[in-house]
Amino acid sequence: MTRINTNVPSMIARQRLNRSGADLQIRLERLSTGLRINRGKDDPAGLIISERIDTELKGIEQAISNSQRASSVIATTEGSLTEINDLLNSIKALTVEAANSGAISDEERDANQLQIDSAIQSITRIANTATFGGQKLLDGSLGYVTSGIAVSTITKSNITAASFIDANAINVSVDVIASAQKGNIYLSGDNSAFPGPPADGTIASATTIQVRGPKGVRELEILSGTALSAVAASVNALTGLTGVTASLVSGANQSSGLVFQSSEYGSKNFVSVERLNKPTTGADSFRTFKLEGNPNVPTDVWADASLVSATRDEGRDVSALINGNVANGDGLTVSIGSPSLALKLDLAESYAVDPTLAVTTFDITGGGSLYQLGPSVNALQQSNIGIQSIASEAIGGVLKNGTVNFLSSLQTGKANSLAAADASRDYSTLSDIVDSAIDEISILRGRLGAFERNVLDANSRSLQGAFENLTASQSLIRDADFAAESSELTRAQILQSSGTTVLSLANQQSQQVLQLLG
Repeated sequence: MTRINTNVPSMIARQRLNRSGADLQIRLERLSTGLRINRGKDDPAGLIISERIDTELKGIEQAISNSQRASSVIATTEGSLTEINDLLNSIKALTVEAANSGAISDEERDANQLQIDSAIQSITRIANTATFGGQKLLDGSLGYVTSGIAVSTITKSNITAASFIDANAINVSVDVIASAQKGNIYLSGDNSAFPGPPADGTIASATTIQVRGPKGVRELEILSGTALSAVAASVNALTGLTGVTASLVSGANQSSGLVFQSSEYGSKNFVSVERLNKPTTGADSFRTFKLEGNPNVPTDVWADASLVSATRDEGRDVSALINGNVANGDGLTVSIGSPSLALKLDLAESYAVDPTLAVTTFDITGGGSLYQLGPSVNALQQSNIGIQSIASEAIGGVLKNGTVNFLSSLQTGKANSLAAADASRDYSTLSDIVDSAIDEISILRGRLGAFERNVLDANSRSLQGAFENLTASQSLIRDADFAAESSELTRAQILQSSGTTVLSLANQQSQQVLQLLG
């Protein structure tokens, strides 16, 4: 059938030509952009997932950069702390040398004091000037701000991490549930079981005792009839060598007996009192006891049902709840460590030994340094760390006679200068302050090092792995396969060429009807 009004073959050829042209355009676009998905119609579902992956990649890329920048901050901080550590070690050496007072002159001690002064000033200067990008690192700017700490319950606080999740402040409650204890050994002052002199409150027979404590051991020879107060004085004269003190159980009452105590609280401290020349026959008048679980020296120790015969007793660490969580105790110190709250508190002696006292509370109102380590801004992908001030007025805090002594007290004219220590013949407090400062700086360096190694470095490696895998996934979804697209391009080009030829033939076919008209 021959028609001229409607050229159906031409219409079919034109439609196919348009299709092959559109396909050719797609192949050219994909080869020119390198992408399989250039617009939503190319693959709607693929576009959605690839855009989500792209968003994740941007966040991960920035998180990797954040981790690397945080590592730079930590490295800069530790560099300054290393210098401070060296200065503290030099102060330690100078104090040890000054304690050798029998072998150095006053002029040498004064020269050592000048060196200590300059070292302390350098420590404070480093603390005030260490910066990264204009941000102070060691002056306390990165430390946490607290409010409401009662010095009657908490003498010193060090907050290392606090997460402010949907809150402007964190309330911290501390509840002592078991008291800190010293090691206590009781010596009976009652000689009524041994007829005749000497009287109660004295040593009944010549005695040699061995007093042992955390610092060392000494022997004392005590004559018959020596008052217990005199025995206490002899023991106290050796406290610096043994770590043991002694006092009458009930004030000035000699017959109440004697209590030997470790000079410090905690399970690391103990007291041991043992008679060396025990009688081979008969009862021993030198009788020592301990109270099981009793935190304090009671008024009437001998009426306590928990009294047992003993020559040694260990102290006990304070036990407390911090925000309902059991804290680690060490003497008078409690600490907890978690991503949301990590702190260390030195409790006042009167508070740590009395679990009946009310719960003490304070607030962490701000401060610290927040590091965004993940691609999403939420608490699970952030890390908080605080760096307290390491100026000489803030490190080395040692409690002595009810006062916290810091490193700055070692300077000329201060309470713990070399001259003051030499005058009192007691370098122990000075040495303890320096040792405490060294420990604080070393612990801070270790904490920062652990944060860099176990948090920042591990986070960077994890994110880089995720970045690689997500990039590969996105490429699989969105990138063009050049081999396949080149083949399809060739096919589209051939179809385009053949379609053009066929359309030309279809148009020519209509003209052939003229031959019928002769």
